[in-house]
Amino acid sequence: MEWIANSAMYPEVLIKLVLALGLSLIIGVEREIKKKPIGLKTSAVISTFSCLLTIVSMEAAYLVPPREDINVQMDPLRLAAQIVSGIGFLGAGAILRRDNDNITGLTTAAMIWGAASIGIAVGAGFYIEAAFAVICVLFVIEIVAPALDKYGPKRIRSKEAAFIVILSDKTKIDELIKFLNSENMMIENLRIKKIVNEAKKEAHELDFRLAALTKKETAELYLELTELTYIESVELEIFP
Repeated sequence: MEWIANSAMYPEVLIKLVLALGLSLIIGVEREIKKKPIGLKTSAVISTFSCLLTIVSMEAAYLVPPREDINVQMDPLRLAAQIVSGIGFLGAGAILRRDNDNITGLTTAAMIWGAASIGIAVGAGFYIEAAFAVICVLFVIEIVAPALDKYGPKRIRSKEAAFIVILSDKTKIDELIKFLNSENMMIENLRIKKIVNEAKKEAHELDFRLAALTKKETAELYLELTELTYIESVELEIFP
């Protein structure tokens, strides 16, 4: 009760909570703009309550009364350590596996961990460090990453693409591959399977995984593929 009675501490605690909230909103807005799972509300809740738990952990450790018969030692950041491990459950929920080769949500999971880190840092009194960390992360996400996507090596500039094409004539496979190469699509993996349609006719299913440098929109590329006479059906997806 000593801490509650000490009204002189309230302004500092409120400043910490407001600062943690403000820094988390910067991350939250960036995630909202990109339509990612962790948005404004999630980021604010994680960072603010992480800050609160850090404050409680530190102050509770200092308020333990000394005893002559027992050597009581309290870790001021005991709760903060549990935040770091506990936040992993939220991060794991943001990671999605699209198929055998593609995993998404890693940046979002890292942002969840980062929002908790902001709250802990501010709660422990590292205001400048927390603000600088937010600025550095946003600099990489908003400036460095887009610059590499536009001017970096081909491997970085390329997008992932997935195609499922059904051909009626297996002799046209090489022709299709040449067409994709002409569209700046490099084949990384190709699986071919023979199938039999309802009319008892043989066809061939080609499952492509490609690195695409094409500037064409998905719909435009789809129309070009459907116009090829030897293609019976096509399903494609280009990941951003």
